[in-house]
Formats: sequence, structure tokens, C-alpha cells
Amino acid sequence: MLEHIRKNNVERFTGFSERYDRSRPAAPEEVVRILDAYLEGTPRRVADVGCGTGLSTFLWLDRAERIVGIEPSSDMRRIAEAKREAAGNPEKLEFREGYSDSLDLEDGWADLITCSQSFHWMNPQPSLAEFARVLRPGGVFAAYDCDWPPVLNADVEAAYGALSDLADLRSAELTPEEERAHKWPKEEHLRQIRESGLFRYAREVVFHNREICDAERYANLALSQGGMQSAIKRGAEDVKAAAGDFARRVEAFFAGRELEVLLSYRMRLGVK
Repeated sequence: MLEHIRKNNVERFTGFSERYDRSRPAAPEEVVRILDAYLEGTPRRVADVGCGTGLSTFLWLDRAERIVGIEPSSDMRRIAEAKREAAGNPEKLEFREGYSDSLDLEDGWADLITCSQSFHWMNPQPSLAEFARVLRPGGVFAAYDCDWPPVLNADVEAAYGALSDLADLRSAELTPEEERAHKWPKEEHLRQIRESGLFRYAREVVFHNREICDAERYANLALSQGGMQSAIKRGAEDVKAAAGDFARRVEAFFAGRELEVLLSYRMRLGVK
């Protein structure tokens, strides 16, 4: 990957790791059930790449013998390390600085490599080549992502989408070309896995998870999007105002209640 793109992708998430960790969903248990099926057992060694604040890494803590979370952002890793300390500093879990195309793990080390809400920030083919190197024969790579926004209400969801579109537009307008982050399309993940020629089987799995959410968290999910934070950091006052309007709309809808929301996931996986 071109170095300036890699740097821009990492910096896009600097400065709001705490909001990200409070708002984003942790990886659901369904991930374990799906991946255990394709592994035909519980993974012993797991690498969670682009692990952020560890929302997807701790899922394996009571299951795998060794877990390595790999994240280039020091801001995100700081939160992950604090959570590891709060969990008693388990020796089996480690967080490292690193990139998807250079994992610093031995050939065939991993049973499972995951990318939760992160593979679209990685140059796919060099990353897949590195994942295939680190996976043992029969090991699994899985990239899984949420659909945004969570299922709740038509008017609230439409407002969420309008806010996200405005933020993405202002971010693109205000960010110099040489400082822009780059995302690879999520809908191309499965094709990239298949075209790498490194996996004997690949498919997409769609699944869902229900969570309880209050108004603050729902509003913060929108504010945790990278385009939103990029636009606000670059001084987009109309985005800040629209975010305030959205938060008030969400508060009015929730009316002090906690409500169930549906999170839909798409997992693209390859079996080596």
C-alpha cells in the first residue's frame, strides 16, 4: 500500500477512540458459532487484524489459547490495553502495533484471522497473501461488518443516512487529496478472496444480532463513523449542527427508553 494512504487511513480514527469503544457493538456470539463450524472446532490461535479497541478481540478470550490483536492506531490500542489490564492482564492476549500486509507472525501460526469492521481499510491482495501465509492449512480468514444504521425506525434511520451522507460529502470537500483516507468496497470482499487464489473455499454469510440501545448510544453510532469525525475535525460547522439536530431527533424518539435494535452483519470468509 502507498505509505501516505496507509498513514491517512490510520489517522482517520485518531481522537475519538473512546466514543468508538462506547458506541460500537462488540462482536456477537454468532461469530464464534459460524467460525467454529468452518474450523470444525475451536481455534487455538487467533489473530484479530485491525482490532481497534478490541471489540472483536475479547470474544476469543475464554476460548482460544493465544490471541493477538493487531492495530496500527496507538489511540485505539490505548483503549484495548486498558481493557486488557481491567481483565487482569491475561497472558494469552496481546495487542501489537502492525499492518495487515506485515503481521510479524510465523508461517502457519494461526487457526483463525479475523477483520471486524476493518478489512475495507486494507489493501486486499497484499493483505490476503499475508493472511494465507500466517494461516495453517484448513485455517479460516473472516472479514465481517455491520450494515448501518441499526434497524429501529424509518424516520430515524433516514435521518441517520442523511447525516452520514452530508458528513462524507464535507469530508471529501475539506480534505486535501494527499490527506484523504481510502476505503476498498465491502461488497468486493468476497470477490477479492476468491480472486486471490489462496483459499480453497469462500462464501458470504449473513446473520443478525439484537442489542439493547439508548438514545445516547444510537446517536453516538452515527458520530462514530469515520467520515463524520473527519468532517468535524476539519471544521464542518453544518455537520456539527446536523449532528446536534440528529441527536435531538433520536432523544425524542427514544423518550428516555431503552429499545431493542437489530444489527445485521455480512461475513465474507475463506478457508485455506
